[in-house]
Amino acid sequence: MCKTWEELEKSILNCQKCKLCKTRQNIVFGVGNKNAQIMFIGEGPGADEDRLGEPFVGRAGKLMNMAFEAIGLKREDVYIANIVKCRPPANRNPEDDEAFACLDYLRNQVILVKPKIIVLLGSVALKNILGKEYGITESRGKWVEKKGIYYMPTWHPAALLRDETKKIDFIKDLKLVMDRIAENNSLA
Repeated sequence: MCKTWEELEKSILNCQKCKLCKTRQNIVFGVGNKNAQIMFIGEGPGADEDRLGEPFVGRAGKLMNMAFEAIGLKREDVYIANIVKCRPPANRNPEDDEAFACLDYLRNQVILVKPKIIVLLGSVALKNILGKEYGITESRGKWVEKKGIYYMPTWHPAALLRDETKKIDFIKDLKLVMDRIAENNSLA
């Protein structure tokens, strides 16, 4: 386990733990407030993210930014990462061995950030963090607490691009997150 952000970033830069390293342009490490109360975890970088080296900068990211704006959340106040740090070819879901190869990096990011809440964006994030028995349709919008961290599973922003009716649920779930943070801060 790396004790600093610099150590962790350096350890990821030359990662060769899975086949995704062969086709990446950039490692997409993570971005945002390294002391955030809220952390968002997606599945993996898309083409725009791979090109720019930053998570959620494509169409799904723009939609997520609009949702943040709608509820009064600033992107720079949260930390955003993915299950895998390299783009799966053709935007397919990460395979189990690829996700497994990256999970220690993600765990290390969680340890360094120390979030109170982790928002799991979509099925891949949900299953890799909470377990294969979870399904996004049944789990979204419902809190799960583990080891002092609250998890909020919700739709991946890319799903909102395919099905606009999911936007309402997504906003509701983000409002639950904001309510929980406000409640925690009033108790502190």
